[in-house]
Formats: sequence, structure tokens, C-alpha cells
Amino acid sequence: MKRLLLLFALLILPPGLAAGERPTLMVLGDSLSAAYGFAEEEGWVALLERRVADHDPPWRVVNASISGDTTRGALTRLPRALERHDPALVIIELGGNDGLRGVHPNQMLDEMRTNLTELVRLSLEHGADVLLLGMHLPPNYGSHFTERFHRIYHDVAREMDVSLVPFFLEGVAEDRALMQPDGIHPTAEAQARMLENVWEMLEEMVSCPSSVASCTNNGQRTTDY
Repeated sequence: MKRLLLLFALLILPPGLAAGERPTLMVLGDSLSAAYGFAEEEGWVALLERRVADHDPPWRVVNASISGDTTRGALTRLPRALERHDPALVIIELGGNDGLRGVHPNQMLDEMRTNLTELVRLSLEHGADVLLLGMHLPPNYGSHFTERFHRIYHDVAREMDVSLVPFFLEGVAEDRALMQPDGIHPTAEAQARMLENVWEMLEEMVSCPSSVASCTNNGQRTTDY
């Protein structure tokens, strides 16, 4: 009986994980995930790390976020990060800096869509689940441009069949008290709300990795795009 139980445990472990190892969750983002303007331990990724450390199963969190990064920059470093950290789940929080670069809108949107799609594709090919975090641009960029920008996240999530948080800064960007003086970066006080925005979709993913299909309904998740 003990041998049967051990065999069953080994069969349901995510690929590449030995017994006793924790799966890795990697956050690939920019300053919104790199704790810009305050201590790293106050950021939403650090709060997430503490939350999933005692989860069932427990997870290891790697923060691969760099302030100022774009989808193009992240694409150049993702292959090495996947090889080094071997994540079972990747959170992609990027695009804001693409939209703020001031290049031709159509060129920027096309490049951003291509890069996000490739970031998701590489993560999926590695065998990781993917959670994409959607963003909005400030309204002064014009409604037509900002709507097209935001729609990219929905399109990529639907086309690549991955989970999506429609707006990562929901309840934060609208509250000036939760934003730093630059109007772009959230304060330390906003980080808990940002985590909850992510956790609403992430909780099921960390409880039920795709590699363990028996813990879902027919191995499927439903996502509202």
C-alpha cells in the first residue's frame, strides 16, 4: 500500500518536480511589480510570496520584474529566466511602459501585441500556466488609443487561452490617495489591494496547477475575457 501511495504522489507532481520540492511561481513585470518607490518587502509580490508559502501546495515565488521594462525587453530575458527558474506558473505584468514610450501608436500597439503573445507562447511551451495582468493607460492619451491598448490583453488571453485579470490596478488607479505623486506608480498602501485583484484569479491556479488535471472539472478552467 505504501508503495502504491508513493507512486500516486509521484504521478501527480508537476513535471520536473521531485517529492518535497515546491513549484515555482515567477512574476515577469515592470515597476508595478518591482516595488518602485518603497521597500521591496512591502510590494504585492512579497505579499504574495508570504501568502503562498503556507498554501496547499506551498509555492516558491521568484520576482523577475525590472522597473522601466517593456514587453520587448522582457522578451529578450524570458528564455533565460524560464531555464533558470523552471516556473510552473508565470504572471505577466507588462505593457504600461510600452504605452508611455511616445512612439507611433499603431506601431507600438502592433509590437506590444506581438511581444505579449510571444511571452505567453514561450511560457506555455515551457509547460507553465500563465496569468496575464491587464492594464489601462491614463485617459489623457485619448479614448480611442487607450481602448485599443486595453483590448490587446483581452485578445491575447483569448487567442492563447490563458487566464486574465482585466485590470491589475482596479480600485487603485482611480484613488489618488493610493498613487504616488507621479500619478503612475501605486503607493505601498495600495499593494494589498493589488494582490487581491490578482488573487481573485490566481487562487484557483495555485490550488490546482494544470499538471494536476484531476483537481479541476474535467481539467478545465473558465475565464471571462
